[in-house]
Amino acid sequence: MRIFADSGSDLPKSFFDENDVTLIPLSVLIDDKEYDDVIEIDSKEVFDAIRNGKHPKTSQASPESLLSLWKELAESGEEGLYIAFSSELSGTYNTAVMMKDQVKEGNPNFNLVIIDCRCASLGYGLLVKEAVRLRDSGDDVRTIERKIRNMAANMEHLFTVEDLDYLAKGGRVSKASAFIGGLLNIKPLLHVESGKLVPIEKHRGRKKVFRRIIDLMEERGSELSEQTIAISHGDDEAAAKEVKAMIEEKFKPKNVEVHMIGSVIGSHAGPGTIAIFFLNKLN
Repeated sequence: MRIFADSGSDLPKSFFDENDVTLIPLSVLIDDKEYDDVIEIDSKEVFDAIRNGKHPKTSQASPESLLSLWKELAESGEEGLYIAFSSELSGTYNTAVMMKDQVKEGNPNFNLVIIDCRCASLGYGLLVKEAVRLRDSGDDVRTIERKIRNMAANMEHLFTVEDLDYLAKGGRVSKASAFIGGLLNIKPLLHVESGKLVPIEKHRGRKKVFRRIIDLMEERGSELSEQTIAISHGDDEAAAKEVKAMIEEKFKPKNVEVHMIGSVIGSHAGPGTIAIFFLNKLN
């Protein structure tokens, strides 16, 4: 069975190479030049470009690349599982389904499961890692699909950004939501609801918003000491380490993974973003 994931999962290229997962890169456009995320550009370059006044744009995986992957899979006779970035944040899922239907017309036995995970960044990445673990332990594609859909439904995303204008410009939140009084050092707290980014609270200063994230983790999380919790950051490793220490002290989780936010999500969230991912219910 072959597993596919796109770069909205914010997993490093080494993960894909070492775990036999096929990477589907989304695209980043800077100064009219298009790059394949992860393969041709990394997020540090994107954050540096933003700090220098650039406005990166992003686009979904191309229909041609998806069609080529699905044709190759059909010809191999293997089963496939593609866990896709939230359809509320990218058109890649819908395009993947269309290309699958096209391939299936000439290959009626083509067996590809596509999941709209309704998650983003390492919330999505944790699903991909679990799918790999299940595949390697011998589960079939339908069993993995059921378990991943259940895990995705229970994945919490809590994050704060330095400036909501980045998300508003990319259409990820409304312009009204972005008007929050930056001069007052007001920091937004957001989560993901039905695959969409939704601002839920505002706090003055980063320290307060970090403490509130810990409070919400305690309210929403289940058996956090038994979980792998993930933190992604917008080129702000110091802040990520600060939050990691708070999480470890409070919840003593099995593991805390920290990665930089990928180029596509970073283009919209901007530098200084801190995001935390955990389950509200263990499988």
